[in-house]
Amino acid sequence: MNVLLAAVILQVAAGIIAFMLSKWPRAATVLGAGGAALGCLAGLAPVLQVLLTGLPQSLDLPWDASHGPFRVELDALGAFFLLPVLGLSALAAVYGGDYLLAYRDRKSLGGPWFFFNMFVAGMAIVVVARTAFLFLVAWEVMSLSAYCLVTFEHEKSEARQAGWVYLIATHLGVAFLFLAFSLLGYHAGSLEFEAFQKIPSLSAGWSGLLFVLVLIGFGAKAGFVPFHVWLPEAHPAAPSHVSALMSGVMIKMGLYGILRLLSFLGPPAPWWGLTLVGLGLLTALVGISLALSQKDIKRVLAYSSIENMGLIALALGVALWGQAAGLAAVAVLGLTAALLHIWNHALMKGLMFFAAGSILHGTGAKDMEQLGGLMKRMPWTASAMMTGAVAISALPPLNGFVSEWLMYLGLLKWGFSTGDSRSLIALFAVGILAFVGGLAAVAFVRLTGVVLLGSPRSEAARHAHESSRWMLAPMLCLVFLCVIVAVIPQAVTGLMGGVLEQVLRWEPGSALAKSASSEAPLYMIGRLNALTMVAVVAGTLGFLAWSRKAVRAEGVTWGCGYVMPTERMQYTGRSFAEMLTEHLLPRFLMPRTRREGPRGLFPSRGDFAAECPDPVSRRVYEPFFRRWADRFSRLRILQQGKVNVYLVYIVLTVVLTLAWVSLRTMWTAV
Repeated sequence: MNVLLAAVILQVAAGIIAFMLSKWPRAATVLGAGGAALGCLAGLAPVLQVLLTGLPQSLDLPWDASHGPFRVELDALGAFFLLPVLGLSALAAVYGGDYLLAYRDRKSLGGPWFFFNMFVAGMAIVVVARTAFLFLVAWEVMSLSAYCLVTFEHEKSEARQAGWVYLIATHLGVAFLFLAFSLLGYHAGSLEFEAFQKIPSLSAGWSGLLFVLVLIGFGAKAGFVPFHVWLPEAHPAAPSHVSALMSGVMIKMGLYGILRLLSFLGPPAPWWGLTLVGLGLLTALVGISLALSQKDIKRVLAYSSIENMGLIALALGVALWGQAAGLAAVAVLGLTAALLHIWNHALMKGLMFFAAGSILHGTGAKDMEQLGGLMKRMPWTASAMMTGAVAISALPPLNGFVSEWLMYLGLLKWGFSTGDSRSLIALFAVGILAFVGGLAAVAFVRLTGVVLLGSPRSEAARHAHESSRWMLAPMLCLVFLCVIVAVIPQAVTGLMGGVLEQVLRWEPGSALAKSASSEAPLYMIGRLNALTMVAVVAGTLGFLAWSRKAVRAEGVTWGCGYVMPTERMQYTGRSFAEMLTEHLLPRFLMPRTRREGPRGLFPSRGDFAAECPDPVSRRVYEPFFRRWADRFSRLRILQQGKVNVYLVYIVLTVVLTLAWVSLRTMWTAV
């Protein structure tokens, strides 16, 4: 535990020194990025030790405060979440070191590295905190640091807007967390997690209320619908290595919070699992539908993250329902699928955001309608992006396929294990999951096809250049890890045994967990993935060798008689998804279009533009906040801009406070 805390202190110290060296961008970058990477690598040692041995590490320090001591502990659940936090953060630090240098002539880089290191340190303390006070303080450090990183380009109005949306969403969630921790503290008589675990059995009403508070409070951070609206705003605004961390690990802190606090509430009720299943299906369906209608690469990835959070919520719901129903195999399959997808999504989405940042760095554009033809100009980035797209589409032979395959197994096991009407819910969920998987494949075929293939649609794409080795190396590391998880998934899930026992409340070394795990022969899937990879690589190499020897004839592509074809005549991302946006889901997506057709006897050009804003934000949040903004605007009369008026306000506040305290004292005495 001392090693982990020393690693966190190293990160914070490196961030502070980088901030002090803001006038020297390269020095600030070397210290900020280097300190972050070294701290993360050092912190991995105790994390791996806990995962391999199952023995927790803890540290108690005296802290003279009413909320209790400074208590931190790294157990199996915490180590499971901390591994991707530290691993992906180390890669993001290396990647961001070169990525941010492009801003050195117009931005100070000390501040971003300070907030980056505080962001990572905040997530690490969230995972190991063992008092509600320390947990919430670390949660605020994580959230406020992320806000400062989202508003890195604060001169842009969209960055400021994204920052406000994120700040409001995260603190609305914190309000529910305060209520949840207050109720737990009321029942336990303390704000320490150890006391929470010793709470006598709660009534169904109290436990149900706490479940709802936990789901809303942490669901806002995880991006569950309808609390998801901050993700597609914040992710595109933040620097790409920060977007990778926000999507890959920060939103997983919401899932960590759900699992941690559910362990304090006793055995789950069946409706908890059904609620998570329904919420997960809704979130996945909404997220991938909106991803299909976006043209900003990073917005596509943000909505894809929402979809994947829905899939994880679905798997957690299956696990909770299986635990409540006494179906060990269903519980293990659901929880293993959720845990494996948490790791998989960190790898896949980190890779995709790194690739998107590389494209932005090499072209200056993130609008897919301005790109195209990057496979030839940025081959390494394009290969990494295509690998990530295959993985996140849950297609064999990569890691995303393994975790979603476990989801199908868990749902089917549930559906055929009971004969009541609730088994129909599982079979219905299988159909929705398959539909979501199909839409995900379409979304990423659209993304990679429009961005990487065809001809360049703009001068920026035509003059694209490949990124440096410092940006390519982290992408290749993530590609390698995606392959490893796909080939030996049984070894990866073997590290999750302690987490399964802790979350499902089974005895350490439980034979029940081992027998239930036999429902998923992962070694067979790993072998099939390995054989498929070998076949794909051999086929690709054979095709390349044959194409070099083949006789090729080059000429102008037939343009159907049109003598002046341009790159703008290619299929666009919107035309690829037109069937969905215009015909299948027009009432939900509500696309906005603007058409100005050619006019006159000798028309020269027409104009067309389309966008698909978030319908939840457009229909629910914007009218709500607009209505209350109009009401609160009437209070502006109190802001006179005069010091003497503000002094009167202060005096009145003090007088009223003293009067209230006096009356309360008199009432107590009586």
